[in-house]
Amino acid sequence: MNFASDNTAGAHPKIMEAIVRANAGRVLPYGRDDETTRVRKLVDETFETETEVFFVATGTAANSLSLSVTVPPWGAIACHATAHIHDHESTGPSLFAGGAKTMGIDGPAGKFTADALRTVALTGRGDEHYAQVRAASVTQLTEKGTTYRVEEVAAIGAVCRDLGMNLHMDGARFANAVASLNCTPAEMTWKAGVDVLSFGGTKNGCLALDAVVFFNKDLGREFLFQQKRSGHVLSKMRMMAAQMEAYLQDDLWLKNARHSNAMATRLADGLARLPGVEITQAVEGNQVFPRLPKKMVTALKAKGFQFYERGEGPDGKVAIRLVPAFDIPPEDVDAFIQTAKGAA
Repeated sequence: MNFASDNTAGAHPKIMEAIVRANAGRVLPYGRDDETTRVRKLVDETFETETEVFFVATGTAANSLSLSVTVPPWGAIACHATAHIHDHESTGPSLFAGGAKTMGIDGPAGKFTADALRTVALTGRGDEHYAQVRAASVTQLTEKGTTYRVEEVAAIGAVCRDLGMNLHMDGARFANAVASLNCTPAEMTWKAGVDVLSFGGTKNGCLALDAVVFFNKDLGREFLFQQKRSGHVLSKMRMMAAQMEAYLQDDLWLKNARHSNAMATRLADGLARLPGVEITQAVEGNQVFPRLPKKMVTALKAKGFQFYERGEGPDGKVAIRLVPAFDIPPEDVDAFIQTAKGAA
């Protein structure tokens, strides 16, 4: 009963079936096969526009490589201080961007505002002693489990256009955000001013698949060279395309996200009714951030539940993170709540 991360889950059966089908026969490598061509068109249909799309195996690769073409080596990428690209992807973004740095912006609920971005972007602008902010990145869902509303993304996008900056979206949990806000992928991205999206699949049912989707096709025109240089052009690209096809067909990606979102809400609602429990962030996707009495945490761990701890406060409560995956059964959620209730 593992609530540590949605990465703990395996792949959805439909994803595995698609890989097995793609495994048959011989086709041209490096994305020159008919299936990869067909799936790229399916991505265009999903986002209601023509894109340049590239498949990679990890989220860090998607973020680092997509950001590498948004800024010059002497530039900076503004993001939230808790953003994955800033404090959980080592120096990957900086490495592939030729030395460009990430610049963290504070803000409640894991989000920064358009006004905060403008202030940071204009600080030291034109002064050679400062890294020049040439891109911004928003995380969807945020590292606090919250969503940027479409209008919030649009406001940030407007600042980027006004200041000649590119806008990247880290969409490792993009599906959860779209499902939560009940908007379209197009509304969340290019219609709101997003130039490039790291479109996550690995956390939501794929075996190993994230996509780099360029809405600003000029940015993506030479991306393939950066992808190859970094060792992320897979020879058997059809295996990646097969995952994406199964992921998008019949809205599997949204069905998976709706389930994990619903389980997070179920978990948060059940815990919130228990004495001594504090839910610290709004539950707007598939992440829950509660503070629990220490004896409750001890009882849960003794029963075999797994989760990440985020430190003990002066009041003796322990902050933890809970992330239901796409395939988590409701029974596991209910067992967690009942164990916590027993300890309470």
